Amino acid sequence: MTTTPPPVAAPRTRLAYILLALFLGTLGLHNFYSGHTKQGVIKLVLLIACGVGLLVNPIWSIVEMITVTKDAQGVQFG
Repeated sequence: MTTTPPPVAAPRTRLAYILLALFLGTLGLHNFYSGHTKQGVIKLVLLIACGVGLLVNPIWSIVEMITVTKDAQGVQFG
């Protein structure tokens, strides 16, 4: 009896991450894409609950767009 290895997901691309951060960063969608769910939820809460996200989230997204090079599992973006 042979066992097949589990399927491996395709690596996430840095270009997709940057585009999501650029256009939808205020919503935190790039964080969900890269597996950083906690940060994505924080951005949504800041935006919806107190409106502070309108000022903070765009700056936060630009910083992440420049500095983040790995997903939540530590895998380098492809």
